[in-house]
Amino acid sequence: MVDQQPTTTPEGEARLAEPADAFRRRVPTGLAPERALELLVRTMDLTTLEGSDTPARIRRLCARALSPAPGSGPVAAVCVYPVFVAVAKEILADSPVRVASVAGAFPSGQSFLATRLDELGRTLEAGADEIDVPLNRGALLAGDEDGVRAEIAQMKALCGSIELKVILEIGELGDPATVRRAAELAIEGGADFLKTSTGKLPDAATLAGCGVLLDVIREHERATGRRIGLKPAGGIRTAADALGYVALVQARVGDAWLTPQRLRFGASSLLDDVVERWSRTSA
Repeated sequence: MVDQQPTTTPEGEARLAEPADAFRRRVPTGLAPERALELLVRTMDLTTLEGSDTPARIRRLCARALSPAPGSGPVAAVCVYPVFVAVAKEILADSPVRVASVAGAFPSGQSFLATRLDELGRTLEAGADEIDVPLNRGALLAGDEDGVRAEIAQMKALCGSIELKVILEIGELGDPATVRRAAELAIEGGADFLKTSTGKLPDAATLAGCGVLLDVIREHERATGRRIGLKPAGGIRTAADALGYVALVQARVGDAWLTPQRLRFGASSLLDDVVERWSRTSA
């Protein structure tokens, strides 16, 4: 797929100004149905983050990640708790599926910084290819912007070239201005991806929230040339819903983001609906 910058034609500017909620269940342009479903598979972080997780469950998740649907390629990554990184790495060795892990006192982030950094370091030692950490929302809401930025910077310094996804938990941040500031601070600290939510709260991913994040991502790319990824996560359960997010990404930042390097869906049940639709489309 050829990289495409956000268009600046009058028609393109109208799309940028269109409310994010207007993209609900909209179909991306220029993608045949099967290609659109393939994109959802390729950009999926197949996830289990439950207290009942076991090594056997992680092995089943990894097997499904490798072969999610007849005729499809694998998903982008599996996302697990730190203690299961080694299990996932063993199953996924020599495959293109990456192992992502939460860290940093997920999901709340409410622990001592030294403890969060220690957990992050141990997770990297276990072999994680990508790290998802919660933003210190308490510090942000208390007005400590410098502290929020500095914590992310320390986490990115530990990660080095390992991709760092920062979870904003937009449902807890409230108004769009606070969501925007959280996104800006995460990027200033070195985040490679902005992730909407932990999936542990009712108010998880929303089109409106992703619209705010994409505006920040677009502005940062135009100012610096650096392209930050987006990971909608939590509550996206159907292919139709997910494709609305793809259409929003396409409109706000362009086709260059329609790749696993810049777009991920944090998902567990979403894959079931995608596979069902895939089978109907391929029949």
